[in-house]
Amino acid sequence: MTARRKKNNNPLRKGILIVAVLLVSVALFMLYRVFGPNTGTFSAGEYVYIHTGASYQTVKETLEQGGFVRNINSFNLVAERADYPNRVHAGKYHIKHGMSNYALVSMLRGGHQEPVRLVINKLRTKQDFITLLGNNLEADSTVLRQMFSDPVYLAQYGLDTNTAMCAIMPDTYDFFWNTTADKAFRKIEKNYVRFWTPAHVQEAMAHHLQPAQAVIVASIVDEESNKNDEKPNIASVYLNRLAKGMKLQADPTVKFAVGDFGLRRITGTHLQTVSPYNTYMFAGLPPGPICTPSISSIEAVLNAPHTSYLYFCAKEDFSGYHNFASTYPEQIKNAHLYQQALDARGIH
Repeated sequence: MTARRKKNNNPLRKGILIVAVLLVSVALFMLYRVFGPNTGTFSAGEYVYIHTGASYQTVKETLEQGGFVRNINSFNLVAERADYPNRVHAGKYHIKHGMSNYALVSMLRGGHQEPVRLVINKLRTKQDFITLLGNNLEADSTVLRQMFSDPVYLAQYGLDTNTAMCAIMPDTYDFFWNTTADKAFRKIEKNYVRFWTPAHVQEAMAHHLQPAQAVIVASIVDEESNKNDEKPNIASVYLNRLAKGMKLQADPTVKFAVGDFGLRRITGTHLQTVSPYNTYMFAGLPPGPICTPSISSIEAVLNAPHTSYLYFCAKEDFSGYHNFASTYPEQIKNAHLYQQALDARGIH
């Protein structure tokens, strides 16, 4: 007769097994809370901005309200264990889909923010620059405006309230979002200093110009043409006029004086605008640049050829190039050809 195997009905062993299963389940749950995905709806986009001086409570509200995290309580649990509430760093942070609480806290606690790539092309006024920085960095626009109006602050860079924009050279700059207004300007100004090597300074002096003055001439050249191959000749016209004590009579300076950069035609009314930037009214250079000129325009001034040109006029083929003249009668002839071309096309 075969003996039946006794069933193991030991309650203690059953209890231990249940507890073990529960502990494993809790451990797995906690691991999931820490290392599992906890990103939300991204209703505010994929970048979270933490302002300088923000409290941990503000950070939590920003993360929750912006849809960056799905469960703020689990985030808070991990954050407190990592002492993040006492290590809040300002900045712009890229929250990626599927990030875990551990990844989120590690990034925020370590201050591993996303750099801001600021591309400066042509800017015409201080306000253009202030707006550009204010829209891309935490830098306070009011502070920037005060800096650009402070002669003492600008003097340390060899600039004044008129020439301040000379230091803003078109280029690509990388910043952290929470960079202050002062640090942002200092970084950009260093690029200006790097450009003005002894060789470039010597080239400017050969035309009887200081670096800031060369930038001012270049700003006019930059507004006159986008043809790099003829910019040196345009620069020579203005340098020749300066040398002879003639008024520059540059249309772009009148647009700057009027404050209307979309003007297609300069009229007698515009020429009567009383402004040191109106080079039809006042001789010499305007007090500051009328735009942030490209490197090619600055180099066109520095490498301007020796010519006898005193005038230039748009070519009658509408190519965007110009006819140059050394005498006024030549200029009148060129202007007549251009006017005929306009009339033939019915352009008035």
